[in-house]
Amino acid sequence: MPTMTGTTCLVTGATSGIGKETALRLAALGATMILPARDAARGEAAKAEIQARAPHARVEVMTADLSSLSQVRELAARVRARHDRLDVLVNNAGVISPRQPLTADGLEMTFATNHLGPFLLTSLLRDLLERAGGTGGYPVRSPGASSAPARVVTVASAVHKQVRAIPWDDLASGGRTEYAGQRQAYPLSKLANILFTAELARRLSGTGVTANCLHPGFVRTSLGRDVTGVAGVAGAIVPLILRMRPGPVAGARTPVYLASSPEVAGVTGGYFVKCRPAQPSALARDRQAAARMWALSEELTGLDAGR
Repeated sequence: MPTMTGTTCLVTGATSGIGKETALRLAALGATMILPARDAARGEAAKAEIQARAPHARVEVMTADLSSLSQVRELAARVRARHDRLDVLVNNAGVISPRQPLTADGLEMTFATNHLGPFLLTSLLRDLLERAGGTGGYPVRSPGASSAPARVVTVASAVHKQVRAIPWDDLASGGRTEYAGQRQAYPLSKLANILFTAELARRLSGTGVTANCLHPGFVRTSLGRDVTGVAGVAGAIVPLILRMRPGPVAGARTPVYLASSPEVAGVTGGYFVKCRPAQPSALARDRQAAARMWALSEELTGLDAGR
């Protein structure tokens, strides 16, 4: 069993489902946990539950809505003010927004929350991750800590395989093409997660930080609670199917594995299913698409104009 003693981990979307179970298990391994929460009360409730189940857990709640670029920036600033390093970042938060709302930044909600928020947060915390990785003259953490230098773990999904082409001109605002309906917005955001991971791994080469992503399995969580009108009869049976699926404990196995296991200490740029390397779609393996997604994400988040 790996130990996370002496490490600091941030898990987004940890107020319920896979994220909360992931945070609980990392806390039980000894990690200090940072839990960003859109709702402060839900964040404190998750903290209380984690500490009840892991009495010695150290948990810090920070309020932030990852669909808002300004709140992501504020979150990163608070993390940087309170911590001088970050050993693990788990990008787990996600939504399915069938009604196609736009965020306060005028961005399509699903794409903004599931991809742009994690992209911006990871970018703004990169130096803390590299500090944990022991590069840039910073000390390597104690031998008793988890065996990997530092890790970025992003929860993607096998539904990315539904995407046959990327509507580059319509990703940000949504609503003008059929992609923005609930059938395509979520798969596109999950494809973006994988492309982001591949490009991030290339950019982090030699820094002591790894980046991997995963499909957690089709598990029972609250993610699809707002989904309605899914392809006729299929929509009516989705709740029944979900009740028959495994819960968050099963879904958390792979993110916890990627965040803590010595077996993947040197692995980067991978896509995992059931704690094993897997092959995503051909489009998800397209290096030019990954580079283009990164450039677009920098533009949309304002990173290309300076951090």
